[in-house]
Amino acid sequence: MGINSESDFSANLQIGPTDQGMVRIYIQGDDIDLPMDFDPEEALEIAEELKSAAQRAAASVAGGKKKR
Repeated sequence: MGINSESDFSANLQIGPTDQGMVRIYIQGDDIDLPMDFDPEEALEIAEELKSAAQRAAASVAGGKKKR
């Protein structure tokens, strides 16, 4: 499954600090229970990538509306 593949799979996402000084991204859904821990520097890099992807997605939607 690629980044552009649609899916009917649903999951819950939780993000927060652990008592060990890590940032946990926790994904729970049908047949999956996935905790992923990152040090704060890695978590900030992930946050920057997420923000950048959101900005690009918003720009592509806005660009599509201008073409109509």
